[in-house]
Amino acid sequence: MRPSSVLLLAGGLAITPLMIGCTSSPPLQAPPTPSPAAAKAVDNDYIIGPGDTLEVFVWRNPELSVTVPVRPDGKISTPLVENMVAVGKTPPKLARDMEGVLAEYVRSPKVNIIVTTAASAFSLVKVVGQVAHPQALPYREGMTVLDAILAVGGLGQFASGNRARIVRVQNGQQTTIHVKLAKLVNSGDVSENVPLKPGDVLVVPESIF
Repeated sequence: MRPSSVLLLAGGLAITPLMIGCTSSPPLQAPPTPSPAAAKAVDNDYIIGPGDTLEVFVWRNPELSVTVPVRPDGKISTPLVENMVAVGKTPPKLARDMEGVLAEYVRSPKVNIIVTTAASAFSLVKVVGQVAHPQALPYREGMTVLDAILAVGGLGQFASGNRARIVRVQNGQQTTIHVKLAKLVNSGDVSENVPLKPGDVLVVPESIF
């Protein structure tokens, strides 16, 4: 065998293990991302409360990404973050607080928090006054006043539907939104079908005779 052939053969044998090593390397794992259903569970201004379930995603650190409940004491614990207060915070606020703690262990951590189960009192929509069955309803994405009225059995016999109002508290400020429920229910005026938010109180007053 000629020397050049020996060199080519040796070179091929040296390259073969390298190629095998390259092809056998496991693919890089994509960072965890929330499912579409989870991402639409609540708005970013939702106030976290006890009993809620949170999905915590830490970018490029799947071992730190977990699903945790908010404990009765209002705190959560995740890998590297213990007993963090969650109650009273919005998901973005809690994510920033967790990033501050994780920065001691992870370079430039990026945290995303999704409320997958809104079970606290902050997530309820309360319907009170002149309706068939006044009650607190679990909030769901896209919920409107018509959804709430149908869920409680409709307006009561003595309801003054066009004087109904939504009482909403955001950022510590209370606002009132007036809704003409009679026009919505009896005339089908969809412009009165106002979207609801977690924690809203829908008040249906009694007619004044």
